[in-house]
Formats: sequence, C-alpha cells, structure tokens
Amino acid sequence: MNKYASLRPVASILISAAVMLSLVMGLRQSLGLFMQPAVRDLSMAVADFTLAIAIQNLAWGVLQPFAGAWAARFGLRPVMLMGAVAYVLGMLVLAIATGFFGVLLGAGLLIGFALACCGSGVAMAVASRPVPAVLRSSVLGMVSAAGSLGAMISAPIGQSLSVGFGWRAGVLGFVVIALIIVPCAWLAGRVDKIPLPAGGPTATAQAGTARDAARIAFRYPPFLIMTGAYFVCGLQLVFLTTHLPSYIAFCGLDPMLGAQALAVIGAFNVIGSLFFGWAGGRWSKGVLLGGIYITRSIVLAAYFGTAPTATTTLVFASLMGFLWLGVGPLVSGMVADMFGLRWQAMIQGLAFTSHQLGSSLGAFGGGWLFDAFGNYQLAWQIGVSLGIAAGVVQVVSGLRKPPPPRLAPA
Repeated sequence: MNKYASLRPVASILISAAVMLSLVMGLRQSLGLFMQPAVRDLSMAVADFTLAIAIQNLAWGVLQPFAGAWAARFGLRPVMLMGAVAYVLGMLVLAIATGFFGVLLGAGLLIGFALACCGSGVAMAVASRPVPAVLRSSVLGMVSAAGSLGAMISAPIGQSLSVGFGWRAGVLGFVVIALIIVPCAWLAGRVDKIPLPAGGPTATAQAGTARDAARIAFRYPPFLIMTGAYFVCGLQLVFLTTHLPSYIAFCGLDPMLGAQALAVIGAFNVIGSLFFGWAGGRWSKGVLLGGIYITRSIVLAAYFGTAPTATTTLVFASLMGFLWLGVGPLVSGMVADMFGLRWQAMIQGLAFTSHQLGSSLGAFGGGWLFDAFGNYQLAWQIGVSLGIAAGVVQVVSGLRKPPPPRLAPA
C-alpha cells in the first residue's frame, strides 16, 4: 500500500487535471459528429470542414511548444486558464457560424490554441510534477485513463441534441460542457506551488533557455525516432475521429452508430491507458509504443478491408480504444525519462508538433481523397502502411540502450 499514499496530498491536482483533459479531448474527438449536417446546412464541401479540423490540429501542434515554454516561465495555471477560455469561445463561434470562416475560426484556430494550452501535453506535465518517479508512469496512465471518459459523455449528448434540435444545438451543448474546463484549470494550476524535483538528465537540467533544451532534444536520435513515429500516430487517429462517423453513414449504417463508436473508443481508452501506464513502468516504453502502432494498423486494415456492420464497428472501436490513449503515458514518460521535468511540456510539445502535422494530414487528406475518389479506400491503405513502418522503426529503437542526451554546443 503503500506507495500510493504519497498521492493523497496532491489528489485534487491530479483529479482536476484528469477532468480537464477528459473534457478537452472528449469534445474535440466528437466534432466529427457535426460534419455531415454542418456541410449541408452551410453549403460547404466535406474537404472544407476537414480543412478547419486540419488547421485546428496544426495550430495545436505548432503552438504546443510555445505553451510549454510559457508554462515554464509564467506557470501552468495562467496558460491553462487562457486555453480554457479559448475553448469556450471556439465552441461558441462554431455554434453561430454562417460559413467556412466561422467554422475555421471556431473549430480550427480557437480550439487549436485552446488544446495547446490545456490539452494532453500540459495536463501530463501537471500530472508528472507532484508524483515520485517510481509512480510517474502509472499516474500518467491513470490521468490519461480518466481523461478518456469525456468522449463517453460528449458524443452521445452531442448526437442526441443534433438529431433532436439540429447540429447547432449539439455544439451549444458542447459550449455548456466546455465551461467546466475553467475551474478545473484553476484547481490543477495549484501544481505551480510544488517545486521541481532535484536531479534529472544533466544536459537538460543545465539548459538555461527553451532554445537550449530544444537543441538538445533535436540532437538526440531516440527523440527524433519517437517524434517521427508520432506523426503517423496523429495521422491515423484524427483520420478516425474526423471520418469514422461519415464512413459509417456512407456505408448505410445508422448515423447514431458513429456516436456509439466514439463513446466505445472513450470507454476502452480507460483500460488501454491504465494498462500501458502500468506496463511503461516495467518494460521498454519505446517497444510498447511501437507495438501499439503495429497492432493498431492491423486492426485498421481488418475493419476497413471488409464491409462494416454494427457489430464489427463496435468491436473495432473497442480495439482501437484500447490502443488509443495508451500512447499518452508512454510518450510523456519517455520525454520525462530522456530530459527530466523542467522542460517536459515544451519538449513534449515539440514532439507533438509532429503528431499534429500528421493529424492535419489525416483530417484534410482523408476528406480530399474522399472527394477525389468517392470512397476512403486509398486513405486507410496509406494510414495502415505508414503505421506498420513507423511501428517497426520504433520497436527497433526501443530495444537499444542509447547514451543520455548531451549538452548541445552553442
């Protein structure tokens, strides 16, 4: 027992970070529910809506390192509060959008900025600081697991409101849910009062500026391999969150099945996050990460390579959910192991920029290929091929024992 007793004094911080992450990710993952009714109502092409989602993911990735650097300088609380307010405004702008510009500003730029400030990178940095190193991987898995529950709540609410009262009502429901993020960000910000633990990788501890820390990271091969594989991770996952509801409707299945599938993904995220958080404290995080990418690609090929049914869709969602957010504690743990905690949010943000470039390609590229060919066949085939290649390279890297990162020359 009692290694977890040390978590009691910081439980409120961890719970607040988990709830914040849950709402932020759950709402964002459910935006695909509104794509079909929104494009019809606003006379847009599917590629227009997915371009906004691509811009969201690109803004998230590009701004994440800056949010991490701001957090290191000014504290985590002000950064998270800024993101929480931007999230509410983004959903509100989307709800009243009259054309492409409103969708781009709301679902794209504002929510992308908000995700950089209070999404997974910052939430994981909050969860990493107040816990002992021996528990870090498990705690990151717990926070990631709790953060997976948002889709189970937001997807059914959004779909029900959209079906009953129109897609704008569904988005307004998301505005109300997003308001809860603000007090969660305030409470999680109490972590600023906890000093950073002593020690950590010597090179990164000596980095006096964000630029120095970034140069150390970009000269470390294991980080570069992890970052490259993370690109493919983003491509696969955002392709699914954006296009799975549309694919289900395209195949003639009940549109409500899309919301059910996203909710099932959220439920099994909990199991996967807990398992991979636990496993990351015992085995190579890099090997586990590569195994996720390979297995996820096989599951994608099996589902999209056959005619979907309601049963196979829910089984697919269960397997993908298990393999979904388990990436979070592994990547966060790898960054903390490589570089320590001082610059964790910023360096993880650099890796996440790659992830979000892949996410942008998955969202927009999937829509563009659908408009060009009238189906998703080429899109999923590209995603599967890239996923297997990235997974193999990540496994090979994880099996090696590289030296620690070195201080970069001026």
